[in-house]
Amino acid sequence: MDSALHLEDSFTSTVASLAPSPQSGEKLMPGTLYVLVAAMTGSIVSRNRNIILRGAIPLAVGIGAGWVVLPVTMRNVSDLLWKYEQRFPAVADGHIRTREGIEKAWRMARIHTQQAVDIVDDKVSGGRAVVEDWVKKGK
Repeated sequence: MDSALHLEDSFTSTVASLAPSPQSGEKLMPGTLYVLVAAMTGSIVSRNRNIILRGAIPLAVGIGAGWVVLPVTMRNVSDLLWKYEQRFPAVADGHIRTREGIEKAWRMARIHTQQAVDIVDDKVSGGRAVVEDWVKKGK
């Protein structure tokens, strides 16, 4: 009986720890509905696609919406999942490597985007200078 009560207490305290604090101002009910609607939208968008996309897109859109609408709750869930992942070092290591790869790709995308913007700015400035020279010469 003690083990059953301990299991119940552990479960309820874990679920209660996922809820946001009252000071955060985060409302679970409307936020959860927004996340579900976003996931259903992902399902509609991925309609008539292959089975992998039909499963992955609603999940990705729902998780993204969760981070936007319920950031405190998603942080709590993320911390709980990380705690469970640490029990399996291979899973935790794969998670870390995947996250670092995504962060590196994002960083490189920002760098290349800035380089492209700089190149376009240089070309536009050069073109503007040529046109201004033509105007000065009266062509």
